Amino acid sequence: MKVRADIADMLRAGIPHTTIARQLNISDKTVSATRVALGLPAPQLGGRRSPLVPLAEAFAARTAPVPGGHLRWTGYHTEGRPILRRQGKPLTAQRIAWSLHHTRPPVGPVRAGCGYRGCVAPAHMEDREMRDQLKSQMTSIFGGAA
Repeated sequence: MKVRADIADMLRAGIPHTTIARQLNISDKTVSATRVALGLPAPQLGGRRSPLVPLAEAFAARTAPVPGGHLRWTGYHTEGRPILRRQGKPLTAQRIAWSLHHTRPPVGPVRAGCGYRGCVAPAHMEDREMRDQLKSQMTSIFGGAA
């Protein structure tokens, strides 16, 4: 069985199966199979719930650095979009990256402005307002399209 690093890390940290399944948007069976494949002991029933991992920490755990200052999403994808489930709500990695770098909420879709496909580096994120401003600046410098 191929073991996902994010599931293995969460299991080793003692995070309950249901929390792992909910945060990674996977089935409990996948978590159990991973636990067995890693040779970890069966979970203890009952007890206190683990605290919610801070958003920045959860984001960082699902990214990998790429040369050029880019970040690649290693977490869950749904319909081709990088997703992190947070308290039952799906959040795109781009919006999380935006919130980690900017103080205002994004306007419209958030995308990487660096040109690296799939980049989720917080400093590379642009919203519609930033793209419109850049387009306006480029038009004033170089003129409109011929």
